[in-house]
Amino acid sequence: MASEFGTLPDGQRVMQVTISGHGLRASIITLGASLQELRLDGIGHSLVLGFPRLEPYLDEGRYFGAVVGRYANRIAHGRAVLDGQKLQLDRNQDGRHMLHGGHDGCGTRNWILADWDKSSVAMADHLPAGHMGFPGAMLIRATWSILPGPVLMLTILATSDDTTFCNFAQHSYFNLDGSDTIADHRLSVPAATYLPVDDDLIPLGAPAPVQGTHLDFQNPTRLGERLGGPRIDHNLCLSDQRHVLPRKVATLQAGGLSMDLSSTEPGLQVYTAEHLSPGAPGHGGRPYDRHAGVALESQIWPDAPNHADYPSARLEPGRLYRQTTVMSFRGRVA
Repeated sequence: MASEFGTLPDGQRVMQVTISGHGLRASIITLGASLQELRLDGIGHSLVLGFPRLEPYLDEGRYFGAVVGRYANRIAHGRAVLDGQKLQLDRNQDGRHMLHGGHDGCGTRNWILADWDKSSVAMADHLPAGHMGFPGAMLIRATWSILPGPVLMLTILATSDDTTFCNFAQHSYFNLDGSDTIADHRLSVPAATYLPVDDDLIPLGAPAPVQGTHLDFQNPTRLGERLGGPRIDHNLCLSDQRHVLPRKVATLQAGGLSMDLSSTEPGLQVYTAEHLSPGAPGHGGRPYDRHAGVALESQIWPDAPNHADYPSARLEPGRLYRQTTVMSFRGRVA
């Protein structure tokens, strides 16, 4: 079912499509191809943060549930070199760095509603050559599907007519128990290393061991034990390359529910939503405060174009970029 969700300031209509199956129901809006709401039968709250109206997505709700790119996360100083060509990219993070593809990145654009049925919806976007400083005109298609399990799967396809950088991520904030914070959530991520960052969250260089740090989630860890400590907004290093088939990269548990996150991507940005402060009412009628959700962003490592030893984000002309991210839900875990 497709319906109008709201109208952007320039008059564009933002559409919403709700898909369902196997006890799971998801609503996706064309703004950012965003997962706006996710509900499981028998659970009285959405499993992701979101808003019932469009307006918050233009401000405090920016990136909530969005498909971000063409380069997710950060590129230092908005600079990169590609085949000897020095690129100056959009610097939308404090005027210093590129974040999520720039101020007009895919997570803030109104995608085209391409196709949908009861259990699947596909949205498309086109980025012209030179968009936000990147070479290559790029076509992108993001498909959200509900499968037996229940499973919510996101498949992202992209092609370019010139060599470019390509790195997408889904940016949902998960909250499985409906509480005000994620303190009682338990997170596990099979990553032995992470990327240390500077004050602007730009990687400093080589990965470092997670052991003995606040970023060690190799065993299930209650997030409340970590929320009062150093900021959690880091890339956990899962592999040194992308994979064809998704592999499990995280498990999140709370309120008798468990979500296994699987992905083809070599990194997982874990962010505990420190920036949130009460504003517009979200799902359930209450505003979101600090640590109301946790983002688990499957991705190529941040600033990879500036680090030869990081997994490559290079996309050759005519080649197909394909990312698969799978969210599998199970009930009543111990």
